[in-house]
Amino acid sequence: MPLQFDRLGEREMRAAGLRFSEEMDRRRSVRMFAPDPVPIDIVETAIATASTAPSGAHRQPWQFVVTGDPGIKSRLRNAAEDEERQNYLNGRMNEHWQEALAPLGTDWHKEYLEIAPWIVVLFEQRYVRDTVGTRRPNYYVKESVGIAAGIFITAIHRAGLVTLTHTPSPMRFLNELLGRPESERPFVLFPVGYPLPGTLVPDLRRKTLDEVRTVVGRIPAAGSG
Repeated sequence: MPLQFDRLGEREMRAAGLRFSEEMDRRRSVRMFAPDPVPIDIVETAIATASTAPSGAHRQPWQFVVTGDPGIKSRLRNAAEDEERQNYLNGRMNEHWQEALAPLGTDWHKEYLEIAPWIVVLFEQRYVRDTVGTRRPNYYVKESVGIAAGIFITAIHRAGLVTLTHTPSPMRFLNELLGRPESERPFVLFPVGYPLPGTLVPDLRRKTLDEVRTVVGRIPAAGSG
């Protein structure tokens, strides 16, 4: 099928790119959620947007599992806090790791897992079975799922909501609590909702362009526009 593509002038590209960069620079991970309800279709639209991500052999090796059930969220919190307590208090995370986390103000308490109206767990699908039951591997699974996760975060932000990437370690308990098959592995957990009024977030310094970009070789001359 023909590619649907509208080529922009250079001024339009620069303006659009700058607007989006400034918007995303305002994005923050949020740990204080309001309990206010959010329509599920808004979250589902973000998932559909995330599923436009490129993937190895176009296998789309991901599954977004969504729950707003208070009982399930409570069990998720209890299980996640059990693991995180081991990390923070019983030596799973070494002192350098905890020192790096200190400016973010994190600890083993994860009350947002019950407060946020929606919990979305992204699973990576390591393989699938065809119609006759033969196991078929997926390709570039982590790369593909990582890209989908980034698009999901962006889509949630553009929808006027906030989220947080939570990766309790180990995460295998999520398969059991959410009834996922052996072929899937938890990748990241997202609480989704509105920020609690008055929420404070760390005043972070992001790396500058010069710190994250390296240009190799000659720069081709650009056109005018």
